[in-house]
Amino acid sequence: MTGNEWRRAVVLGGSIAGLLASRALSETYDEVVVVDRDELTGLPEPRKGVPQGRHVHGILARGQQILEEYFPGITGQLEESGAVTGDVAGNVRWIMDGVAMSKGDSGLLAVSVSRPTLEAHVRRRVRALPNVEFLDHREVVGLRFAPGARQVTGVRTVERGGSGDASVLPADLVVDALGRGSRVPRWLRHHGWPTVPEERTQVGLTYTTRHYRVGPEPSPGDLSVDIVATPDHPRGAICARIDGGRQIVTAYGILGDVPPTDPEGFLDFLKSLSSPEVYEAMVDREPLDAPVSYRFPASLRRRYERMTRLPGGLLAVGDAVCSFNPTYGQGMTVAALGSLVLRAHTAGGSLPDPLAYFRDLAHEAVDEAWRQALSNDLGFPGVEGDRTPEILADQEYIGRILEAAQRNGDVAAAYARVIGLVDPPEALRTPEMRAALGAG
Repeated sequence: MTGNEWRRAVVLGGSIAGLLASRALSETYDEVVVVDRDELTGLPEPRKGVPQGRHVHGILARGQQILEEYFPGITGQLEESGAVTGDVAGNVRWIMDGVAMSKGDSGLLAVSVSRPTLEAHVRRRVRALPNVEFLDHREVVGLRFAPGARQVTGVRTVERGGSGDASVLPADLVVDALGRGSRVPRWLRHHGWPTVPEERTQVGLTYTTRHYRVGPEPSPGDLSVDIVATPDHPRGAICARIDGGRQIVTAYGILGDVPPTDPEGFLDFLKSLSSPEVYEAMVDREPLDAPVSYRFPASLRRRYERMTRLPGGLLAVGDAVCSFNPTYGQGMTVAALGSLVLRAHTAGGSLPDPLAYFRDLAHEAVDEAWRQALSNDLGFPGVEGDRTPEILADQEYIGRILEAAQRNGDVAAAYARVIGLVDPPEALRTPEMRAALGAG
């Protein structure tokens, strides 16, 4: 028993965001129930609820730190399962416009692992918590409100694929971790609450992935080779060593540029990139499966923090609040940061104030990642959006940082720490960084 009156929290969705939210809530609530449509087994296999799960995933350095804080020793367990680790700036080969960044020592750990394996390890650790229960094969079909609809008091669920009536799962707190497709904003409108404001950035992204048997190339000392899409070369690819003795290759194009799913077309796409390294390494490598694609039309941010009123007993985390262009690898780390905000707002034993929570979630978890992603996306001329003077100035300065990073490993390491959401953006504007920009 926790000694407080708030006994049960219900988390909607058992993906990474929901799992980390459950871990945070387990410190305060007597009972945490995770509801998901899928069968949440411990097997490291792709599942229907994560349609992008077959593609390359990255957890940024700050996310890795949070995972290790929540689940001590999990990094070592991932390594035992075949995950590959190294320094973010020293063992990842970043290539932009055909030129590689210099190597540096960031002091941050990169973990290269498949999404199903990562999720299985996190889920196993959450399952081991004595006050967390998983309710799978259940679909959430609505919220239950107290009279007057001022307080959420539970959720309505049905068995997935079943025809029975909905059952009510009472809750003192409901946390939406259903992802970008969450219907919670619609349910709020149905009960008379204002529309949650949304922002979208249409990127028209498609990425196509194929797995290969692991080999020494394209870069023997690196866990990953990332050929980054830029305005001059708007195609990219990531080739990473992962668990299972495999290399995963994810190629991507924006604004309707689709990497083909036929084997020859996939290789031709890799050949067209600004650097030939991934193509040359994979052209004769043994493939383990056929190429598969996933489409991501737009980045989406639900601006809960701009609401003037919200019902009590309802919060949200992860992609249910903000879904980023996945080429930046921010989603799982922002979900991890959001779980820290959730933990802080539930730690006192009283029901959290939703308006205060969403303000802190924006400030402490979402704003900086969204700023970075938006600035990068608007660097492509075909992406529509407001290119404010602040964004244009940021793009110009980051361009200078990236140019300096080609010749200076310390600059590359500093940049890696900022995009890893460990250091604030001001770390790139110190006198030492500005001096490095002027060095020839």
